[in-house]
Amino acid sequence: MAPTLTEFLAKPGAALARGPVALIFAEDEVEIDSTLRHHLDQGFRAVLLLAPDAFGVSAEVAADPRLFRIRHDLASGDSMTEAVNALIDKAPGLWFYYGYNAEYLFYPFCETRSVGELLAFHTEERRDSMLSYVIDLYAPDLDRCPGAVTLEEAHLDRSGYYALGRPDPDNHNHPRERQLDFFGGLRRRFEEYIPENRNRIDRIALFRARPGLRLRANDTFSDEEYNTYACPWHNNLTAAVMSFRVAKALRRNPGSANRIHSFKWRDSVPFEWHSRQLLELGLMEPGQWF
Repeated sequence: MAPTLTEFLAKPGAALARGPVALIFAEDEVEIDSTLRHHLDQGFRAVLLLAPDAFGVSAEVAADPRLFRIRHDLASGDSMTEAVNALIDKAPGLWFYYGYNAEYLFYPFCETRSVGELLAFHTEERRDSMLSYVIDLYAPDLDRCPGAVTLEEAHLDRSGYYALGRPDPDNHNHPRERQLDFFGGLRRRFEEYIPENRNRIDRIALFRARPGLRLRANDTFSDEEYNTYACPWHNNLTAAVMSFRVAKALRRNPGSANRIHSFKWRDSVPFEWHSRQLLELGLMEPGQWF
């Protein structure tokens, strides 16, 4: 039986000795192995799987010494936000990534450069966070793939993304500096089924922990500089989280499951599982890193 988060934090051992560390929250058993394998292959020093004990992991993946399991059940009320904040408190100074099963982090040149190299450069640019766009993936044929998940035939939207200035509650005349709300993908095309407070596709998926920092329920941080897309003097790196999460939810939600017969539209294209495609589509930014 895996330790609870409280038990793990009491004795984290090598898991939090060095970063970067990936936090994978399992909402169900869909593509857990491929998610873990993807992030292990990117060079994370540790990958923490927060999941119920009943969720299976293949023996091959489980044997990797960088993988650590924590008993955590989102369906029963365990909080993702509180878990991230507890880990922030335990490991100030470490870089973290957080995401869910059936989500895959991509960044510029990830085929030849490790996530450690990415974050070393980003740190040199005096950045403690990295904006990521959560890009929806989906099956093109829901008759053959009723759960909307297929790695072999995954599609994404090549257009339809846009940004709006992020309102500043302390200054109604001006939006927040260097912050934008980003929209697009399935959340935009099927917005009638998406709660308004969940329609953004931006997430600060990569960040460096520090004392007092807090992740908020809307995927922003308590330090507003963490929520910016770039520093004041030039563009910075951004990343993409390729995610089946919305497609899964739309297929399971009783209000949408019987009304959506296809996610495909005129601007659907196959996902090539390569950062080059995402750079060409403008879905992430290399900044000054070449």
